[in-house]
Amino acid sequence: MASIKEQAAISRLLSFLQEWDNASRALRIQILTTFIETNEGKTGPELELEFSQGASLFLIRVTTWLRIIYMTGLELEKILRAIGIFLSAVSSNRYLIEFLEIGGVLTLLEILGLEKIKEEDKKESIKLLQIIANSGRKYKELICESYGVRAIAEFLAKSKSEETQEEVQVLLDSLVHGNPKYQNQVYKGLIALLPCGSPKAQQLALQTLKTAQSIVGATHPSIVECVLAVLSTVHLEVQYEARRWQSCPEVHSKLAPWFPKAMGAKNSSTASDMGRHLGSGCMCTQALDLVCSL
Repeated sequence: MASIKEQAAISRLLSFLQEWDNASRALRIQILTTFIETNEGKTGPELELEFSQGASLFLIRVTTWLRIIYMTGLELEKILRAIGIFLSAVSSNRYLIEFLEIGGVLTLLEILGLEKIKEEDKKESIKLLQIIANSGRKYKELICESYGVRAIAEFLAKSKSEETQEEVQVLLDSLVHGNPKYQNQVYKGLIALLPCGSPKAQQLALQTLKTAQSIVGATHPSIVECVLAVLSTVHLEVQYEARRWQSCPEVHSKLAPWFPKAMGAKNSSTASDMGRHLGSGCMCTQALDLVCSL
């Protein structure tokens, strides 16, 4: 039989959950703000102690609310940060599983593609995907099976924040490591980013490609056009990363026979054609073929 102290703790938990269930949007944001301030950095056991062994009941409520309102683009940052406290807590694998069972990965990926959602909220979504990917191979596979590579790569190309783009790079780097089933998919997604209209995205994609190339090994000649495009860019930081990647033994030995022919075709293009190709923000035909095969 529960002691008086345990009964009091359970009563407080039930009262807290009832307050959440009956709260307005504004009050829920206040509750989440307080939760974040008082629980950041806590371990799984510490969260259970805080919630009288019922922390999962609160996580489920917060995740459910996210799934209900995320398409409105309102008040997402606090929700995502609160979920992050659960997912990042030491000894908290049960919270991760519970979040995924409710459809958490699909929700996070869908957030990346919605225009009405703020960049900062999308950044928080990327951070949660990082936590999930870093939890092990099966979780990386789940992200990839959920068409995650396409969603993440497209967001990297469209993002206007360099800080957010760097967080995306960290995620893509995690997905290409320890993920043999889908490492080629990530590799192709990185190649497909090369002709995009964002110099920062091109630079980060090339940096990650250098690592991905050593993992994947094989190099497909269809990437020649994309490489030539970034080598012709006016952005020196992109040119630098392209030449670093091109000089990798795995790349140079495979692509050297293809460059003379491709370069000749490239030189025959007019300057205006080149400008339209590099400035359009669209992926080249071969890159699109790669993405469509993801």
